[in-house]
Amino acid sequence: MTFDEKLRNYAELLVAHGLNVQSGQVVNISSEAIHRDFSYAVAEAAYARGAKHVNIDLMEPRLARLRIEKSSEEDLAYVPKYLSVKYRDLVDQTAANIKIIGSENPDILADLDPKRVNTVRLNQHLAVKYFYDEGIGKSKVHWTVAAAATPRWGQKVFPKLGAEEACAKLWDEIFRICRADKPNCLELWREHNDTLQARAKKLTDLKIKQLHFTGPGTDLYVGLSQKAKFKGGGDMSPRKVEFEPNVPTEEVFTTPDCRETHGKVRATRPFLINGKLITDLELEFNAGKISSFSASEGEETFREYIRSDENADRLGEVALVGIDSPVFQSGLVFQEILFDENAACHIAVGSAYKFCLEGGDSMSKEELEAVGCNDSTVHTDMMISSEEVNVSAQTYNGEQIALIENGKWAAL
Repeated sequence: MTFDEKLRNYAELLVAHGLNVQSGQVVNISSEAIHRDFSYAVAEAAYARGAKHVNIDLMEPRLARLRIEKSSEEDLAYVPKYLSVKYRDLVDQTAANIKIIGSENPDILADLDPKRVNTVRLNQHLAVKYFYDEGIGKSKVHWTVAAAATPRWGQKVFPKLGAEEACAKLWDEIFRICRADKPNCLELWREHNDTLQARAKKLTDLKIKQLHFTGPGTDLYVGLSQKAKFKGGGDMSPRKVEFEPNVPTEEVFTTPDCRETHGKVRATRPFLINGKLITDLELEFNAGKISSFSASEGEETFREYIRSDENADRLGEVALVGIDSPVFQSGLVFQEILFDENAACHIAVGSAYKFCLEGGDSMSKEELEAVGCNDSTVHTDMMISSEEVNVSAQTYNGEQIALIENGKWAAL
């Protein structure tokens, strides 16, 4: 397949499988301005599927930097009302929403005051909290996140290459990992989803009480409630339409009891928070909360992030990934969480997924608190496994089961 054929195949994959756009559905596309051509290709595919209306929001990253640099503290907290109206309408319309990541300049916010950067992020999140709670949390919106390559991102992944060559090579990796380099990619994704969903069901049926991660610098216990459900692959909307929230995806994940995490853990890959790279992170948990941490780079950014609200330092997700993942097999660190989280087991501080709890979508706030479902304005994944990490499970009936040994699935 030529590059243009792969790109068109990829756009159609994101619309037909990622969003699973239905006839008459409203579609919203958001990306940086550098991706205007690819966003248009996605829009073409959406209209071909019968979309009622397609909107493209093109963001200018230099404008975000300018605001953080020049605005007063008071003005940094301002969010225009139209933003909350727009995202509420997407939920009310049971729309489809795709976010295309891949920054024109990945470092554009890296040298700014992390507190000011986080102020903007936090207030924007609060303004569209209804969208995250109802649209994402309850799957009322068909949503997906996907990537498009840029020259500077390419050079982050392939630092020895020139910008043009690095971008082309990154596109090749995106196509390969997302199976868009194959004419039958939709069939391959259906098979992949079947595998992930079967694995998730087996994990749910085990009734796991606690996951135990061990490895260099890691001895971590993550407790689960009796209502925990594992998810993997596609999600189902209330209108009984399946869609794929992340392309690619290799994980099976669930919502932990945010009060029942203890021990220490070492991140095995760097990751970004608000445009700043966090490197060599080590954490210690006590009674569910982060009690201490250190990082060789990005420590202050991480500190501000977990201070975003009272629950930002508790877990909202735990996910299992084997080293058979094509992301891990690539041997690359993408410095984008969409890819790097699919290379390794990971935990996430911040908000939890209600749909990973039996009956979670209909639970009251008090019922969710009772099972340790974390409520926060943040959510960031941290990769914690490699070929040296093992994962075992203790079930509610007292059985001990090896799940992952030296990075490989030992069961399921």
